Amino acid sequence: MNTEVKLSMIVARARNGSIGKDGTLPWRLADDLRLFKQATLGKPIIMGRKTWESLPRKPLPDRQNIVLTRHWDYAAPGARVYSNINAAIAAGRAIAQKSGVDEIFIIGGQSLFERAMPLTERLYITEVDADIDGDVFFPPIADNDFLEAGSTAYPADERNEYPFTYRILERILDGVDSRR
Repeated sequence: MNTEVKLSMIVARARNGSIGKDGTLPWRLADDLRLFKQATLGKPIIMGRKTWESLPRKPLPDRQNIVLTRHWDYAAPGARVYSNINAAIAAGRAIAQKSGVDEIFIIGGQSLFERAMPLTERLYITEVDADIDGDVFFPPIADNDFLEAGSTAYPADERNEYPFTYRILERILDGVDSRR
């Protein structure tokens, strides 16, 4: 299979850019967790060491987990470990092609999001409608780099602590909409 494998990011962020606090998500959004699972299931996911360590269940099931860390001897049982972002992405793409999927995901944290942003072709962003205290933040997105491909609003209710909008953004390449 010679399908182009897209590099995507998936993240939930508050209005102020906060994505985490003290190694955890700073909100309870059951529908967002469902959307995360739906988008990433069966696809390789790349995360930093701190994100790996924050997972309540390791590795995330039914996904090839790839951990990026500066510590070349780091042990992450059930995951592949890399110390080079390009090698981690190349491995994710190879796994995706072998598995017949067309996408790999960066799932966090802050440093990895910052480093991978210039390489990312698609963003899945949950925009949490609240300013939340955090110690980890998502990098700014340049308005002219991405075009919204779709969005769905979710109200605050018994499943979701805050209202949020789930958006999918596609990178604009040299003034050309990449969705074509």
